[in-house]
Amino acid sequence: MDEYLAALDAELRALVVAPDPAYDAYYGMFRYHLGWADANFQHVNVGAGKRLRPLLCLLACEAVGGDWRPALPVAAAIELAHNFSLIHDDIEDQSEERRGRPAVWKVWGLAQGLNAGDGMFVLARLSLNRLAQAGFDFVKCHAISALFDAATLALCQGQFLDLGFETRLDVTVDEYLRMIRGKTAALISAATRLGALLQTDDERVIAAFARYGENIGLAFQISDDILGIWGDPSVTGKSAATDILYKKKSLPAIFGLTHPQQGPALREIYGKERLDETDVLRVLALLDAARASEYAQHHADEFRAAALAALDDTGIKNRATARMRQFAELMTNRNR
Repeated sequence: MDEYLAALDAELRALVVAPDPAYDAYYGMFRYHLGWADANFQHVNVGAGKRLRPLLCLLACEAVGGDWRPALPVAAAIELAHNFSLIHDDIEDQSEERRGRPAVWKVWGLAQGLNAGDGMFVLARLSLNRLAQAGFDFVKCHAISALFDAATLALCQGQFLDLGFETRLDVTVDEYLRMIRGKTAALISAATRLGALLQTDDERVIAAFARYGENIGLAFQISDDILGIWGDPSVTGKSAATDILYKKKSLPAIFGLTHPQQGPALREIYGKERLDETDVLRVLALLDAARASEYAQHHADEFRAAALAALDDTGIKNRATARMRQFAELMTNRNR
């Protein structure tokens, strides 16, 4: 995948360029978050995330049309939209670290952090303008822009639900699934849908790629929930206690809160105004006793199977779809 990643990196770097020296520090915040600069804006090359969403966009485009390069503007837009949400998410969750480094807001403050996230989203929209420059017609460009906007709005709506769940002890699995369909799966589904749409107008094929992306997104978020509680911080780049301290209603937590044996004790802890490290250890022990990790993993495996079935429904078998199958396996068996 090195060729895809190198081309994507070049596409992103071409977008993240200050139009005037007065804004160098502003764009420096973007480069810092994307792993290209340190806090003094000096060049570094640190972990920039998994690039899952743009890679799936490129692969879907290649699967349908044989060439992934036409999807680069969309892939870059998807990646920038994802990263704008991460900058804001760190503020909303009060997460001090991202990918093993201080989060943007911890370095430059809340106000500049919010403004950096806003700017990154605008850059994502500007990336889509490159489709017209590449020769795609108005109808195609408009359809892609509309689907992109719908996905990013769904992401924000999902985040709204997620934040609201923090003060509730009665969140159901159905409510949780609605939340992650927006917060996580919508953008991944858009990535594969738009990658296919660039190369075909066949609604059956486009819909199958969209279903693949949605189910990959659901499996990915549940896997992320598991890592958020039991993952190794030195590998994930985030504290394993964060999701518990902020009472995130992840799938393992929802299962534990409704468990007949461990549920009452967990509800008592989660009912406190603030949790401390002792509470975190108690929650971990109770979730382990409830086998919450195994429950969540089972659901992740089911969504992975649904993603693979959707990929079969495309009727396409080539190198790109083989790689997409590999992604599906990796999403439910990962450590970061």
